[in-house]
Amino acid sequence: MTPRAVVTGIGVTAPNGLGAVDFWAATRRGRSGIGPVTRFDARQYPATLAGEVPGFDAAAHLPNRLLPQTDHMTRLALVTADWAIADSGVRPDELDEFGMGVITASSAGGFEFGQVELQNLWSKGAQHVSAYQSFAWFYAVNTGQISIRNGLKGPSGVVVSDQAGGLDALAQARRRIRKGCGVMLAGGVDGAICPWGWVAQLSAGRLSTREDPGRAYLPFDPAACGHVPGEGGALLVVEDEDAARSRGARVYGEIAGYAATTDPAPGSGREPGLRRAVELAMADAGVGPRDVDVVFADGAAIPELDEVEAAAITAVFGAGGVAVTVPKAMTGRLCAGAASLDVATALLAMQDGVIPPTSNVTPSAAYDLDLVVSPRSAAVRVAVVVARGYGGFNSAMVVRKAG
Repeated sequence: MTPRAVVTGIGVTAPNGLGAVDFWAATRRGRSGIGPVTRFDARQYPATLAGEVPGFDAAAHLPNRLLPQTDHMTRLALVTADWAIADSGVRPDELDEFGMGVITASSAGGFEFGQVELQNLWSKGAQHVSAYQSFAWFYAVNTGQISIRNGLKGPSGVVVSDQAGGLDALAQARRRIRKGCGVMLAGGVDGAICPWGWVAQLSAGRLSTREDPGRAYLPFDPAACGHVPGEGGALLVVEDEDAARSRGARVYGEIAGYAATTDPAPGSGREPGLRRAVELAMADAGVGPRDVDVVFADGAAIPELDEVEAAAITAVFGAGGVAVTVPKAMTGRLCAGAASLDVATALLAMQDGVIPPTSNVTPSAAYDLDLVVSPRSAAVRVAVVVARGYGGFNSAMVVRKAG
């Protein structure tokens, strides 16, 4: 029998809450964490808003020796990992030597790491460093520091598929559980709120340039004009269900299905791959459209991308056939941290019976979506989480409430 992969621990650092408890309290009420950029002077750029993690004091959570060895995103990831492991009740030092591994996702954190390296190298007389080197160093440091700090000697790795990365990392963790690894830590903590990362994101033409935090990021709204970047994400402890229950662990839910597709080349005339990803993930989980209680949508807030996603959702579930929500409208898009945070949010929604809202949005009638715009009480047993990455990545994951 194939082992079932369940989530037993959640760690969150998000723009509207530090820690899973604070994040969920804010999210279920619809409280946003988007505001003016404070981590650097963004007034000279067209986009000036971001979702920044509030009140994060690395020195209060990490040993002093780690601070000069790490950058802001790695510190966020280390603390998020600590919280996820503590929440699960897993004691890595009590497991077999290779009994727990870590798989993270990243896409943009290397910008901030690279900028710091560039500044350090330039100050020492070096004239160049490649972007590839910067990103490679960041990915190795991020996952490696988590592994070293927690003694995780099991399977490890990093996936890079932009916004879809958080789901892909969790799927890799499920695959490892099915192959016999007892426990995995997986997800994403990411962001690029720094000048180099800001310029790179602006170049894609997808950032909102509005200055009103309440009107800047509006997925599936007629006034949609791009997204707001953010930082943070979620790391989850994933383990074999039988082992989790045998030790009396709290089980949030099961990673029941997953699929990934890529979009065809532009101009090919072929259908985008998002619908297929959702259908394959549901088939993997053995659920049909009527079994799904809510879809956590990607919510690009680019009209043509929103149209594609809405068409995929209505093709699978019918017009208005399932509740749809985009909680990231309260945090901004957290690069590779966004999708794993959506999975954590889905699990918390199952626990409390509340679908969190898509804040500040007036749904466009053109999309035929049942978009949740205020907190909605509902029995959430099965959720589909959708994520899309720049360049045509599509991923979908089915999460099922613990029985």
